[in-house]
Amino acid sequence: MYAVCLLFIATAGTDWAAELVRISDADARRIGKKIWQNESNGTVAGLTAWNAGENFASLGIGHFIWYPQGVHGPFDESFPKLLAFARERDVAIPAWLNQSSACPWNARAEFSGAQNSEQMRKLRQFLSRTIDLQAQFMVARLQQSLAKMLDEATPADRANVERQFARVASTPHGCYALVDYVNFKGEGVLHTERYRGEGWGLLQVLEQMHGSENGPSAAREFSSSAAAMLRRRVQNSPPERHEARWLPGWLNRVHSYSENS
Repeated sequence: MYAVCLLFIATAGTDWAAELVRISDADARRIGKKIWQNESNGTVAGLTAWNAGENFASLGIGHFIWYPQGVHGPFDESFPKLLAFARERDVAIPAWLNQSSACPWNARAEFSGAQNSEQMRKLRQFLSRTIDLQAQFMVARLQQSLAKMLDEATPADRANVERQFARVASTPHGCYALVDYVNFKGEGVLHTERYRGEGWGLLQVLEQMHGSENGPSAAREFSSSAAAMLRRRVQNSPPERHEARWLPGWLNRVHSYSENS
C-alpha cells in the first residue's frame, strides 16, 4: 500500500491546489521496482533500450525518452528532465552526461553497437543506483499533471476529471497506478500525442470514467478505462508502426492497476 501518496484536491468550482506529494525512500523504491519490472523485467540491461522502429533511446525504470541531436518526435522527451531533477538534488551524474543535452547515439544500430562501451556502463550504473530517485521524479511529474489536464480538458469535463483523479488517488494501489500510467502513456495533453485526433494519456483515461465510489471500484474502473484507451490507440495507429504487437503486454500492465486494491 502506498499510503504516503496523498493529494489535496479542491472541490469542483474552486481553485485547484495540491500539497507536495511526499513519499518515503522505501515507498519510492517499492514503486520504482514495480515500474522497473513493468518496463524491462527488472533487468539492468533493460535500463538502456532502443526499441525497433523508434528514433530515440528509452532509459531508466520508466523508459524515459532521449532524442539524438536534431531529432524531434511526437513524444515528450523526459530523460533530460530526469537529469535536471537529479542535479537539483545534488545526485552525482556521470561526467559525460553533462557534456551534451542530446543523445550521443544517432540510430538504434549505433546504440546497440555501444552496449559494452564505457559510456553505456556508467549510464547503467547511474540508472541502477537511482531507482528511488526515478520513482520520486515520476511522482513529481504526477503532481504537476492534474493542473495540466484540467487546463486541457473542456470546461464541462474538468469537474469529472478532478473527481476521477481523486477517486483513483484514494485507493491503496492508486499511487502506483497513477504514477505508472502517466509515465507509461503520458498526461494526454500534448496534441502531438494523438492518432486521428484521439489521445491515450491519463487525461483521456479519466475522461472516460464516471463512477462515484472510492476503493476497489475506482481502481477497477481506472484499469478498464486504461485498457479501452490503449485498444483505441492501436486501432488508430499508423499501420507501419505495427502497434498491435505491443497490445497484450500493455493490457497486462494496466490489469495490474486493479490488483491489491
